[in-house]
Amino acid sequence: MTRYVLRRLLQLIPVFFGTTFLIYVLVWAVPGDPFSGKCGQAACPPAYIAQMTQKFHLDDNIFVQYFKYLGSLFTGDWGETFNGTSVGELIATSYPITLRLAVIAVVIEALIGLTAGVLTGLRGKGFLDNLVLVSTTFLISLPVFVTAIVLQLALGSNGLGLIEASVSDDPGIGELIVPGIALGSLSMAYVARLARTSIAENRRADYVRTAIAKGQPQSRVVLVHLLRNSVIPVLTFLGTDLGALMGGAIVTEGVFNINGLGGLIFRGIQNRESATVVGVVVLLVLVYLLMSLIVDLLYAVLDPRIRYD
Repeated sequence: MTRYVLRRLLQLIPVFFGTTFLIYVLVWAVPGDPFSGKCGQAACPPAYIAQMTQKFHLDDNIFVQYFKYLGSLFTGDWGETFNGTSVGELIATSYPITLRLAVIAVVIEALIGLTAGVLTGLRGKGFLDNLVLVSTTFLISLPVFVTAIVLQLALGSNGLGLIEASVSDDPGIGELIVPGIALGSLSMAYVARLARTSIAENRRADYVRTAIAKGQPQSRVVLVHLLRNSVIPVLTFLGTDLGALMGGAIVTEGVFNINGLGGLIFRGIQNRESATVVGVVVLLVLVYLLMSLIVDLLYAVLDPRIRYD
């Protein structure tokens, strides 16, 4: 198991350097004046341009810039915006909120999606199966921002009055449940379909028949034998989905006025604050890599044959 973990860690190193370099190049090498609009309506004075050029190493070639950025990043310095605000402090303020929102969305989609998928996969075709298929098709066809707006209107002050139009600056779990449902609605439909297909395929497998022939209880057959082997594709989706939800929360956070990473990266793109955009996206890359490693380790726990591949 130790060799398997080390091998997976070593495989993540080139992925990290490759993705972060690509991100850095795409953001900082964008054509145009990086100081446009930074000094109001007038053009920035030469002294300011010279100071910012030196500060962000814009005179160096892109490879030197990238490795200088990595050097600062490895020491905990995420850089500064053009007005001198620490990107690390901006991320530290916004990241916990988006992380809570994304985790809530993943938990909701996992609980509801897995439950619906297991029930329909075990029972086969029938009313419940048709209901889940129609419901998931409906959710998949709806953009996330439409779901978010509908939930806000239906449950907000214009509807049942169960939630506020916007959440507080530091929202708790209760305030993020409805935004989490909106954010995870699309993925919940995919989880239900993945689980249903996997359960339906594996319930006729030889190991399931053997467990039943041995007289094991139905609950043990389903939870220990069937679900353990059927959940692997769902784990793959959920693991990568956490990073996707954190990066794709811009619309949901905008609808519910949540001050998270979504708003931070949107303002960074709008104001051409390259340091902010790079910092947030690098953080999301780290989340993706971490979740990928965790999913790989869970694979090895669920199916010991994987670690020997």
